Amino acid sequence: MSFEDPVIITGAISGAIANRDQCPAIPYTPEEYAAEARRIVDEGGSMIHIHARTRDGVPSCEVEDFRAITQAILAEVDDVIINYSTGSVGVTLLGKRTISLDQRVEPLRVLKPDVATLNMGSINFAKYSYSRKGFVFDVIAENSFETITTLLTAMNEAGIRAEHECFDSGHMANLDPLLDMGLLHEPLQISCVMGVTGGIRPTAQNLAHLCEQIPPVKHNWGVIGVSRKQWGLVAASLALGGNVRVGLEDNLYLPNGEIARSNGDLIAKAADLVRDTGRRVATVAEAREMLATPKREVAGVKP
Repeated sequence: MSFEDPVIITGAISGAIANRDQCPAIPYTPEEYAAEARRIVDEGGSMIHIHARTRDGVPSCEVEDFRAITQAILAEVDDVIINYSTGSVGVTLLGKRTISLDQRVEPLRVLKPDVATLNMGSINFAKYSYSRKGFVFDVIAENSFETITTLLTAMNEAGIRAEHECFDSGHMANLDPLLDMGLLHEPLQISCVMGVTGGIRPTAQNLAHLCEQIPPVKHNWGVIGVSRKQWGLVAASLALGGNVRVGLEDNLYLPNGEIARSNGDLIAKAADLVRDTGRRVATVAEAREMLATPKREVAGVKP
C-alpha cells in the first residue's frame, strides 16, 4: 500500500445500544449529532453512519427522527456521505418493541440517503461478560434472504448504495446469489464486522480470511471492529488495503485505554494510523468517487 491509496474513514456516530452512562459523548439530540458530525469531518471522516434516536436518547427508526438528525448534520457540514442503518437490534433491544421490515425500509424510501447498511445474514447478536460469566444481552438478528432482497430492492429503487455488512465468512457467500440475480451493482461496498459475540473472532488472520472470500467483482472493502480490539483490526485493514470505521457505536476507548471525549478523538486516532502506514485519508470527494455516490440532496432534507 502507498500514499496513493486513499482510505475512507467512516464515523459510526452513536449506535443504538451505548448510552451516556457509559460515555457522556454519545449524542441524543439532532444538535448534538451535528456537533459530533463536525468533529468527525474536521478530523478526516468522509462518511457518517447514523442510527437515529429520539431527543431523550431512545433508539428509533422513525422517518422524522432520521430527518431531523440528517438535516442538522447537513446544516453543520457542507458535504459528507450520509449512511443510514437498517438494523433493528438496538431498537428492539432497548426500545422494547418489535420493528417491522416496513419500518426499517421507510426512512430509505422517504429520505434516500447516499448509503444504507445491509446485514448479509442472520446472526446470534450478543455481548458476553467474562467477569460476570454471563451474557449482557442475547438476541437474534434476523436477516433472511427475503429480508435482504426486500431491503436491497428498496435501496436500488431509491438510488442508495448498499453497504454489505458481513459478520462471518458465510455472509460473504450470501453475495453470490444476489450477484447472479442482478440485484447488486458494482462497485460493491463491503464491511467486515468483527468482535460481535456470535460472529467471527476479531483477529488479523480472520480479517485476511474474510478478504479472500469477497466475490471477484469491482469493490471497496473495510473493517468494522467492535470493542477495544478495534485498533488492531484498523491497523490490519490498513496494511491489507482496506478502509476503516471507528466511532462511539463500535468502541468507546482510545488505544491507550482512555475513554473518548468525542467521535473526533476516535477519528483523529484512525487518521494518525492511516498516515503511519504510509497511506492518506480520503477526502469526501474522493470517497464519493470510490463508492460511486455522487453528491445529491437527501430527499425532504434542507441543509
